[in-house]
Amino acid sequence: MTPESQEFLATFVSESYYYWASVFMILIHVGFLAYEGGASRAKNVLATMVKNLLTLSIVGLTFFFFGWWVYNAFPLFPLQGGIVGPWTDPNSEGVVGEVLGLVQASYPWSPALGPNVADNLTGVFWFAFSLFAMTTASILSGAVIERIKVGAYAILAVVLGSFTWVVAAAWGWNPYGWFLTQFGYHDFGCSAVLHGVAGFFALGVLINLGPRVGKFDAAGRPKAILPHNLPLTMVGLMLIFVGFYAFLAACVIYLPGQTGEITIYGTPMTLASIGVSTTLALCSGITGAYISSKADPFYTISGGLAGIISVGAGLDLYSPAIVILISFIGAYTMPFVGSAVEKAGIDDAVGAFAVHGYCGVIGAMAVGVMATGYPQGDGIPLTGFLGQLVGTIVCTVILGFIPGYGVSLVLKKLGMLRVSPEEELSGLDLAEFGQEGYPEYPIVAAQNGRATAPVAPVPQAGIQV
Repeated sequence: MTPESQEFLATFVSESYYYWASVFMILIHVGFLAYEGGASRAKNVLATMVKNLLTLSIVGLTFFFFGWWVYNAFPLFPLQGGIVGPWTDPNSEGVVGEVLGLVQASYPWSPALGPNVADNLTGVFWFAFSLFAMTTASILSGAVIERIKVGAYAILAVVLGSFTWVVAAAWGWNPYGWFLTQFGYHDFGCSAVLHGVAGFFALGVLINLGPRVGKFDAAGRPKAILPHNLPLTMVGLMLIFVGFYAFLAACVIYLPGQTGEITIYGTPMTLASIGVSTTLALCSGITGAYISSKADPFYTISGGLAGIISVGAGLDLYSPAIVILISFIGAYTMPFVGSAVEKAGIDDAVGAFAVHGYCGVIGAMAVGVMATGYPQGDGIPLTGFLGQLVGTIVCTVILGFIPGYGVSLVLKKLGMLRVSPEEELSGLDLAEFGQEGYPEYPIVAAQNGRATAPVAPVPQAGIQV
């Protein structure tokens, strides 16, 4: 084989690796579609699912126009320089990464993002990052179902999916980011950088959005609003699990000429360990949530995701025994956090804060406890509790909660955040589309001699969603 053929083969294998990892990440959005559609009531199923389609499309476009630029612009800002430099200069060919050997072309009119035979990798990296961005916004989507206006949600999804989490990634999931270079921050699977940002952003939005009509009684006690199709929700989460294997695989850096896989921080990693650790985290998480929730189906299957997120930051560092321990603790405690949020008067329809926000913090901070002192290269501080704490606080509070609360507060003051009580009671499917997701239900009810008017949900003990 000639050197040219060897180079082509190496490039093709790397390109194919990220291409197919990104394709399988789309299953995350198939999963969210089913997960949130099942978690909603029948009168809101279409509106919930269409909102998920809009998440994918709107965030995909905005990430192209400025989100990718943000990731390349912000790594040094504000500690070491401004946000305009060789990473983002259209007149530059880009910057060759000292750690990764990459040439980043971040502006949307870059030839690297169009059909060409000179650059097989920039576009496929954009593809992977765009799926990361869509996933981040989808975490918000489930928390706010059944009462948010579509326009308000679109604005919030863009702020979260194409800006705030991207800044967090530039600072904490980047070989140049100041979280790493100044504090030794380590977050392989984006526990705080993605999940923590999204979970706390959602919490800020929920405070201003308010609970669904009928969620709390006159004394402020929460009532169960049951999913219209819990089996569909569970199938959706299983699809999300499949997509997460691909998500974590895309966190591995595999480039032509490398002698082995590495993380974004330049530290050694293997794809095999992802398979072992992710599977153990999934199994341990489901088990932990099953025990603590007393076999609640929704919390049990959500425990799988909670377990993976709880070990995501250190997935490349932990032994299998540590993975099992941390994922069990995160998933076991997750239902209690979900219940505490509800008791505080906040209606998080799918437990997004407990699963993503809380477990994202667990994941990032566990590295500072269980993997402290890990070396990440010359001149880079060792991993430690303080470095993880700084990165986690910036991600969850400064880039998560404050923007979520602030933007939603402005939308609320402008009367743009929430649908009217009349629209909410009749259902968003009729209000937004003029049709029902299950039009045969009224027909069957009429044939059986039952009332065809919408029936208010009856409070029941059981699943809290």
